[in-house]
Amino acid sequence: MLGIYFISIVFMIIGWMVSNKLKRKFEEYSQTPISSGLTGQDIALRMLRDNGIQDVKVISVEGRLTDHYNPLDKTVNLSHDVFYGRNAAASAVAAHECGHAVQHAKAYSMLQVRSALVPIVNIASGWMHWVLLAGIMMVNTFPGLLLFGIALFAMTTLFSLITLPVEFDASNRALAWLETSGVSTPQEHAQSKDALWWAAMTYVVAALSAIATLMYYVMIYMGRRD
Repeated sequence: MLGIYFISIVFMIIGWMVSNKLKRKFEEYSQTPISSGLTGQDIALRMLRDNGIQDVKVISVEGRLTDHYNPLDKTVNLSHDVFYGRNAAASAVAAHECGHAVQHAKAYSMLQVRSALVPIVNIASGWMHWVLLAGIMMVNTFPGLLLFGIALFAMTTLFSLITLPVEFDASNRALAWLETSGVSTPQEHAQSKDALWWAAMTYVVAALSAIATLMYYVMIYMGRRD
């Protein structure tokens, strides 16, 4: 079990470093007013309109960095600072979340796969830790239990991997629109790109952590004494 603690600590430290870097970037770019004077809400509404999307609402939600797109009720949810912000960070986040709305409207395949996995992953997440713990304790007498736990964990790992192209694609759509729409200057566009890159890195770290943990459990299973 020491191996899993080591993996968790290593990726916890990496995740903390990336998260802190992301927060510093957003704080820095939140202090940079954009020349267009548009708020995050304005940018979101304009991007949706430019993409022919009329059935998605843009609303303000509580919290910090709680921004997300909800495909169930078709809402772009922006935190207070992003919704009312008139800076490079707010424009980047607002456009990114609208990127997900565009994915949904255009039936982007990876988003569809990710959405289909949500109920499965929710069930797997609720059971896998207990199954894996019991499976490790009984690996030599009942190896099938650990194998079942690995299968559950593999589903959550797959979810993390599929999340990567979804997030990168949403950022690419956002940056392309910010550039072609003329709502940001080259300098503001560069700041938005930098902010979204660090946001994407949090998903990369999560995916790498999941892969490393999955491989650890597989090694335990493969090394069992029959």
